[in-house]
Amino acid sequence: METTVQDRPAKQVKLGISGMTCAACANRIEKNLSKLTGVRKAHVNLASEKASITLEPNQVSINQIIDAIKKTGYKVHSEKTVLSIEGISCASCVNRIEEELKKVEGVLDVGVNFANEKATVETLPDQVEIKQLIVAVQQAGYEAKLDQDADTDAQKEVSQEIYRKQKRMFLIGAVLSAGFLPHMIVDLTGLDLPVHLHPYLQLLLATVVQFYVGARFYTGAYKALRRKSANMDVLVALGTSAAYFYSVARVITGNWEDLYFEASAIIITLIVLGKMLETRARGQTSAAIQKLMGLQAKTARVIREGQEEDIPIEEVTEGDVMVVRVGEKIPVDGVVIEGNSTVDESMLTGESMPVSKSTGDTVIGATINKHGSFRFRATKVGKETALAQVIKLVEEAQGSKAPIQRLVDRVSGIFVPIVLVISVLTFVLTYLLIGFTPALISSVAVLVIACPCALGLATPTAVMVGTGKGAENGILIKGAEHLESAHRLTTVVLDKTGTITKGEPEVTDILTLGQHSKEELLNFAAAAEKGSEHPLGEAIIQAAKRQGLKLGEATRFEAIPGHGIQAEVRGRNILIGNKKLMQKHPLSTKPVDDSIEQLEGEGKTAMMVAVDGEVAGVIAVADTVKETSAQAVKELKDMGIEVVMITGDNRRTAEAIAEQVGINRVQAEVLPEDKSAEVENLKQQGKIVAMVGDGINDAPALAAAHIGIAIGTGTDIALEAADMTLMRGDLMGIVHAIRLSKATIRKIRQNLFWAFAYNVILIPVSAFGLLNPILAGAAMAFSSVSVVVNTLFLRGWKPA
Repeated sequence: METTVQDRPAKQVKLGISGMTCAACANRIEKNLSKLTGVRKAHVNLASEKASITLEPNQVSINQIIDAIKKTGYKVHSEKTVLSIEGISCASCVNRIEEELKKVEGVLDVGVNFANEKATVETLPDQVEIKQLIVAVQQAGYEAKLDQDADTDAQKEVSQEIYRKQKRMFLIGAVLSAGFLPHMIVDLTGLDLPVHLHPYLQLLLATVVQFYVGARFYTGAYKALRRKSANMDVLVALGTSAAYFYSVARVITGNWEDLYFEASAIIITLIVLGKMLETRARGQTSAAIQKLMGLQAKTARVIREGQEEDIPIEEVTEGDVMVVRVGEKIPVDGVVIEGNSTVDESMLTGESMPVSKSTGDTVIGATINKHGSFRFRATKVGKETALAQVIKLVEEAQGSKAPIQRLVDRVSGIFVPIVLVISVLTFVLTYLLIGFTPALISSVAVLVIACPCALGLATPTAVMVGTGKGAENGILIKGAEHLESAHRLTTVVLDKTGTITKGEPEVTDILTLGQHSKEELLNFAAAAEKGSEHPLGEAIIQAAKRQGLKLGEATRFEAIPGHGIQAEVRGRNILIGNKKLMQKHPLSTKPVDDSIEQLEGEGKTAMMVAVDGEVAGVIAVADTVKETSAQAVKELKDMGIEVVMITGDNRRTAEAIAEQVGINRVQAEVLPEDKSAEVENLKQQGKIVAMVGDGINDAPALAAAHIGIAIGTGTDIALEAADMTLMRGDLMGIVHAIRLSKATIRKIRQNLFWAFAYNVILIPVSAFGLLNPILAGAAMAFSSVSVVVNTLFLRGWKPA
């Protein structure tokens, strides 16, 4: 009997979706999912932010469904788990671990970082257990454990212990190998030195080096071969074993000429030295994380039962009231309830100028109190603090994989087998053409010269330093792919309010017709607006407070929607509003019409003020442009990047703001739900687009862009949808992010060039017998060190 589509087994999948703002968003996702072959039914619930999908597993994968949702401009909820991996020795190990983890049902993506020996696994929520991931790693031949949030001192101690062990092994190897130096000099120079070790003493010394100092290579090789794969340990173990056991056979048979104990012993010692130096250098690539973790205060001064008490930071709870004195670190995030001060927030925002704080202002944990003391109430503690979130974000970014790494992964996957084949061919051909001894020397040189480590370290070390430098300068980058993509941007789309502008309306102009002074007009207007909750009214009140004006009480207050307000102040009838309000009463606006037109042409909102039935003047309010917006736009344009402004404001205001900052292309009166469609339109034109915004309305557009950049002063939902966050809220952060991306990519390319060039040039040189195995071992040992050291120069990067 023929099986119909409906008879085939179906699978139910539920996915969480973020970024939806209205029913149109849900409908758009449903429509795009329904177009996929293999999707029988798709339902998206806006309220619960979940999608229920019925699919045929053999026709469509979960990853295809997630890609479709992302292309629509939204994000799928996922969880990230970080595992610490033991036993990684080279880039080949990375591929094997990733392959096994990707086989686990519910795993969306895997990134194994060779530089910090961690695996970041992205999974669907509540569908994968930690135990399943650990078992998968064990099946690949390695040990894994959940990477718990260790404190700085504990992490440092672990790194130092690894370094101390490697140093101990190197010193043992160096002492035991010292006796072989005359032999090495003879081999390299042809000189006939009188000092030679007895063959049995050579055997003893080389045996200790081979199987004690070099034990890690045999252990790693055994695990790799047991799982039918090969890595750097296999190459080192094979190469040194060939030289060692050949020499052992000659000693046993009494043929004491042409012994190569010095080759095996010195090669192992040099490679251990290289690994030791590499470990030390790699530790410095994560200096930014260690620096951030070290910023956390250790204790807090809490008020308990009316008394000040110093307690460990871990014991602070939400709602605790704390005291911070001059020069002290603020323990956790909170709100000031008493006192005034200035706070140095440069560790988080990159902003060098201290920020004023008074009652009602928020303070951030680990920032430094510069002047005065104050009390504040804790609002976020532990892992919820801003610093903890930044550390988590940077750690995830450092554990992610840049797209350029895919090429390296493909090469690394076949690197060791190809080297083994080249070594065997080298031995066979050299043996047939020249003889056994030259064949052995050349094949061993091929094995020990090949270095997949340099390839494996080239990209992740640069990503770790790049994302760390970004965090130090107030640029939070969620993943390596975004750090890499930023240098390719061709178009930057800027939201207006809160992005180009401050997002806080301010009084810019006060014009009077002569009957009243500016202060008097402002006083009347501010007193009348005290009963209003409109942002423009608040701007007038704040302007009066800044001038120290004492506001009278308003009576008979009335808000007239779409027109303005009416109130009585000190017995005077006050009207504040637009032309429609004045005409309604009716009052002549002719004396101020020209001024109003001019002010609106400058992007300002002009409000007429009438006192006792006569127009007395105009107060203009505007959302002022941030100080650095024009400079940022200029520098982006100098880079050859097109800058577009997109806003829901009227065209006249939008174009006035655009002219102030130097933007030529403006898309005005765009509805919030249509912003993402405008971004998609730019992408379809072949442009690499970054969207910059700070509000809830910007979230879909942020998700739709190639790179979504959130202003750090914006809403949580915008920050969640973004790929980068500018903590300072300064558009120069975009310029700095692009420059950082270029510097990081330049470093990655340098590393990859040297790593590939090293192997491409020296493997053939070794195969032709032109490189002594000891020199090959030294070159192999220091190739990965040179890559990491080259990356460390990126630590000197500065925004300008």
